[in-house]
Amino acid sequence: MAALLTSLTVLALLALTGCGGSGGATGKTSGRAPAADRVEPLRTTARPTLPATVRSADGHRVTVRDTDRIVPLSGSLSELVFTLGLGRHVVARDITATFSQAAKLPVVTRAHDVSAESVLSLEPTVVLADTTTGPAEAIDQIRDAGIPLVLFDPPKRMSDIHRRIEAVAATLGVREAGARLTERTDRRIEKVRANIPATGREPRVAFLYVRGSASVHLLGGRDSGASSLLEAAGAVDAGKASGLTKDFTPITSEALAKAAPDAILVMTKGLESVGGVDGLLKLPGVAETPAGMDRRVVTVDDGVLLNYGPRTDQVLGSLVKQLHTADQR
Repeated sequence: MAALLTSLTVLALLALTGCGGSGGATGKTSGRAPAADRVEPLRTTARPTLPATVRSADGHRVTVRDTDRIVPLSGSLSELVFTLGLGRHVVARDITATFSQAAKLPVVTRAHDVSAESVLSLEPTVVLADTTTGPAEAIDQIRDAGIPLVLFDPPKRMSDIHRRIEAVAATLGVREAGARLTERTDRRIEKVRANIPATGREPRVAFLYVRGSASVHLLGGRDSGASSLLEAAGAVDAGKASGLTKDFTPITSEALAKAAPDAILVMTKGLESVGGVDGLLKLPGVAETPAGMDRRVVTVDDGVLLNYGPRTDQVLGSLVKQLHTADQR
C-alpha cells in the first residue's frame, strides 16, 4: 500500500508540474535542453477520414464522427494532436499543455483534476485522455453526456512512441498522418543516436524527482519512465542498475551510495524548487556521490522529458550533448 501511495503521489505531482520554460544543463555540463515552447506540425494538412471506430484503453468501443472540436486532457496528447496537424480544431487544454500554440486555449483542469462542466461547456466533438486522467467521476460524466471519449495508456518507454502516435492518429481518422509522423520521429531519433560519441564508458545517471515546495525527494528506479531514455542516450540508469525495481523510492544516503551516479538528471522546475545545484547537494547523500562531488547535474524541461512523443529526439539530443560533452571535458 505504501508503494502504491508513493506511485500515485508521484504521478499526481508529475502531472501538476509537467510544465515550465526551457531547460538547460547546470553545474559542470555545457549542453542546453530543447526549447519547449513550440511543437512542429507536419507540413501537409491532415484530412480526417471519419467515422473512426477504436477501442479505448478501458475497453469501450468508441466511434468518432467529428473532429471539429477536440479536447485533449494531457499535455502529451495535446502535443500529438497539434503535431498531427489538427491543432486548429483543439478548443481547450490541460494545465500541462504549455507549448505556445496551445497557450491561449482555456484550461479545463483544476489542480489537474478534470472539470467535466468546463469540458462540456465547450461542446467538444471528441475528448482524448490518458488512463491516469481523473477523477473517474468526471470521465463518466463526459461519457454520459454522449461525447466520444477515448482513453490511452500513457507512454513509459521509447518503444511506446509508435503505439502512442498510431493510436491517436487512428482515433482522429488521420492514419496516414500518423504514419508520416512515426517515420519522421524515428528518423530524427536515429540521427541523434548515430551521433552518440564512442567514449568507451557509459555514464551512470540517477533520475531524481524533486519538488522542494512539497518536500518530495525521490530516486527513480526501473519503472520511473526515464530508464529507456537514458539507455537510448548511451547512459546507464543508476537507480535501475542498483536494483531498484519500483518507480520511485525516497532519497537516502544509502540508496544514492549504492546507485553511485556519475551524473544526476532532474527536471528544470524541480531543480529550481530546491534552490538549484547548491540546494540539490543538500539533500541526503547527493553531495557524496561522484555526481555531487563533480556537480554534474543534467536538466530537461518538465513538459517534455517523459512525454515519449514527437519531441523525444530533442530531449534525447539534449541528454546526449549534456552527458557526453561533459565526459570529454
